[in-house]
Amino acid sequence: MLLLWGLFFLLMFLGLPVSLAIGISGFSFFVFSGSVPLGIGVQQIATASQSFPLLAVPFFVLAGHMMNKTGITHRLITVSNVLVSWMAGGLAQVCILLSTLMGGVSGSAVADAAMEARILGPDMIRRGYSKGFTCATIAVGSLITATIPPSLGLILYGFVGNVSIGRLFLAGVIPGLLMMIALMGVVFVIARKRGYQAAAKELPDSRTVLRAVIDAKWALLFPVALLVGIRGGVFTPSEIGAFAVVYAMVIGVVFHRELTWGKALEALGEGVLDVGVIMLIILLSGMVGYALIFEQAPQEVAEWMLGLSREPIVIILLILLFLLIAGCFVESTVLVLLLTPIFVPIIKELGVDPVHFGILMMSIVTLGSMTPPVGVAMYTVCSILDTSVEEYTVEAIPFVLMIVAVIAFLALMPGLVLWLPNMLM
Repeated sequence: MLLLWGLFFLLMFLGLPVSLAIGISGFSFFVFSGSVPLGIGVQQIATASQSFPLLAVPFFVLAGHMMNKTGITHRLITVSNVLVSWMAGGLAQVCILLSTLMGGVSGSAVADAAMEARILGPDMIRRGYSKGFTCATIAVGSLITATIPPSLGLILYGFVGNVSIGRLFLAGVIPGLLMMIALMGVVFVIARKRGYQAAAKELPDSRTVLRAVIDAKWALLFPVALLVGIRGGVFTPSEIGAFAVVYAMVIGVVFHRELTWGKALEALGEGVLDVGVIMLIILLSGMVGYALIFEQAPQEVAEWMLGLSREPIVIILLILLFLLIAGCFVESTVLVLLLTPIFVPIIKELGVDPVHFGILMMSIVTLGSMTPPVGVAMYTVCSILDTSVEEYTVEAIPFVLMIVAVIAFLALMPGLVLWLPNMLM
């Protein structure tokens, strides 16, 4: 087991792609263990692909790309502008609200951050916002996208941990909204202090708001249809992913009339590339998961952690602290696939709801995508807006601290996280 982890981190340090680092380190276990046939490793790769819930991943990825080609993103930007651009730091507030609305149609923090950096970032900088503040607002705000359903991270957590994906989706709504309010508060305070003016001079009238909402009604209705479909038992999470693709195509062709054959092929090509990367990581992690179970790593870690304390909240906070540090160095998808089988048995033994823990875990590991030294969303936004990591890091500190405070609050308030899934399911 030490060889597996040591080789994994060594390969990551040398800059090897994540999927290859996982695959080579997992393969090494079967080569050098001497007690497990090599063929078992190959079987684990095949077994990882034979999962009906995993169908949700390619479907939601494709749906996100399709919706970006149908004018939905443009309409959501318009709604966000109308609703919050009158506040101090108007364009920054638009970024935060847009991340919340995009969460209902995208599910990918990095994709949301890249889109906002290209569309809203240059305008923010032209209006006097510092580059670091612009990048921090966009990157950290994209965490909301990964929390509001449909979230690809929650799908993977539910798949690996054998946790209801429908309940996870419902549980992500309130935490996502709390993060939105908290980050908008940070933007408001900083904007007032630095004199970042509102983009709009006055409050919008009801007619303007109604017109913008009606224009974006199909985008705004999708997350509602998603939750109602799951709650009503009409769709499983995997089936609603297929529904999302059909929904995006119908809206783009029939109602918005912006989805052409060429745009559909572009979305399909982009979706195939994204799904290929994600699925390669998932399949090769099957070997590592088997190795962890074979070596009884979950039981050993559980015994060690329970030896420190029997208080559930203490154990959860220790796990979250570890995940916060690990998320700074390892991509969130990898952490979910490798650590969920270890931590879920621990929190179940403590009587903690795995749905509650899943929201906390996904939020904290995704936060690593917005922090140095290897944050994917951070580097994506900084590269698009030509900003140094140092400038970004300084400006991101208040945003990151606020998110950590929100996650700690949610850890202490499981009833708040579980209220919606308990009420509807």
